[in-house]
Amino acid sequence: MNDPRHRELAERWWTLSVAEQLGNIGSEISRATTWTSRDADRARSAFYRALDLFDLTLDDPRHRQSPARLREIARAREVVVDLFDGHNEYGSTPAGLQRYFDAYAVYASRSRANRAIPTA
Repeated sequence: MNDPRHRELAERWWTLSVAEQLGNIGSEISRATTWTSRDADRARSAFYRALDLFDLTLDDPRHRQSPARLREIARAREVVVDLFDGHNEYGSTPAGLQRYFDAYAVYASRSRANRAIPTA
């Protein structure tokens, strides 16, 4: 992480909650799925962006305190790689992955909305 731009991106990424991080990764997975049948280059680019975001998430210092969280994130990355660039040994489907990541996105959205509501 010697590139200053990469460091700046990482520090900004690390301010997001884990739900926000995984929800954003899910957006790239969705893009990869959408483009798979239409434009292989765009699909591959989205897949690589998702992997970059996974790696930034795994490097987040907050997650080092929870081996279980790190395992969950690493396993999700492994399943995504298996689906898009492996033999799909896990038998995953794009729809199944989308449901998994959408749950994080919905949670993150609701959490943001709840923080925005002032209490009396």
